[in-house]
Amino acid sequence: MDADPGRPRLRPAPTPPGAVVNPRKGLVLIVEDDRNIATLQQLYLERDGYGTEIAEDGAAGFDAVLRLAPAAIVLDIGLPGLDGVTFCRRLRERGDWTPVLLVTARGDEADRILGLELGADDYLTKPFSPGELVARVNAVLRRATAAGRPAVPAVHVRGTLRVDPGRRTVHVDGVPVEFTALELDLLDHLLAHRGQVFSRVQLLDQVWGGSAHRDPRVVDVYVSQIRGKLGDASPIRTVRGVGYSATDEDRP
Repeated sequence: MDADPGRPRLRPAPTPPGAVVNPRKGLVLIVEDDRNIATLQQLYLERDGYGTEIAEDGAAGFDAVLRLAPAAIVLDIGLPGLDGVTFCRRLRERGDWTPVLLVTARGDEADRILGLELGADDYLTKPFSPGELVARVNAVLRRATAAGRPAVPAVHVRGTLRVDPGRRTVHVDGVPVEFTALELDLLDHLLAHRGQVFSRVQLLDQVWGGSAHRDPRVVDVYVSQIRGKLGDASPIRTVRGVGYSATDEDRP
């Protein structure tokens, strides 16, 4: 159960009648705030054998990427809150190269170009046929497979600590440690940028998805919770007057 009640939630995507999900085709995450469009995308993708999950805004979608490690993402640019372009940029900054298919409106040319420059794999302009959507998803997955690029974030190993962002697990000395979604996101972000110092506002922007209307001291609370769970295995150090970083050195 997610221990962060304020986080956006996913809407379950039931398998439509007649759909046969082929687990080898993988899961496609649909990030779309229009319920009718998302349901139509889900219907055709599942008819082609994909599993699906629907997220109705950018923050819920980003959570789903971290929890589910989807094979591909169908991402609307004009999302409320965390928009599609920012979503794509943050995904690539994490070192996550899951194939992304952008869905744009006719007037989104500048955002579409920016999204492609930030690492999106392809785009579709509304209105489009569901059959074309499936063909584009198949194509970006073929290209990603041919390129042999990683689709999930790297596992972090530091002394007795092992953090696997793709599987959403944390172990110390081989023993699993229970983390909330935000605790793991924060730890993963710091470990992915070892030695780099982040201010509280930067962490709110990059982990929480925005610093507006949030007290920067919430970062201190989460760091304290992580340290309490990891004990001596915690890699997080406080940089007085600045913020936090993950140390480079491993402890024996």
